[in-house]
Amino acid sequence: MRPNYKKIYQDMLRIEYPEKLKDPKVKDLLEKLHTSEDVLKFNEKLFKQSRENQKLKTYDKQTMLKLLQYQKKHGHSTSYMSRKYKISRTTLSKWKGMFEEELENTMKNAGK
Repeated sequence: MRPNYKKIYQDMLRIEYPEKLKDPKVKDLLEKLHTSEDVLKFNEKLFKQSRENQKLKTYDKQTMLKLLQYQKKHGHSTSYMSRKYKISRTTLSKWKGMFEEELENTMKNAGK
């Protein structure tokens, strides 16, 4: 079971920033909260990022694979990806180990 991010953000905005709920762009973005990546982008657009929030990030499998595929496709280093997406190098390396086989299969299928 996944959290209902749309409901969570609607409640947060209703309480803290009711004026933002009237914005059509915000309403549109609320409808598109399907993956962790969508939630993080939405959160980044609406609220200032703090160092504390970085520690609380979680990613779903789809988003992890997407980031690893992007890295591999463009030949970026782990350090570059770490800085760009504010994810530790250790976490990225752990993901590579977890999804190594799946990543290889996806990249092979993409080349066909």
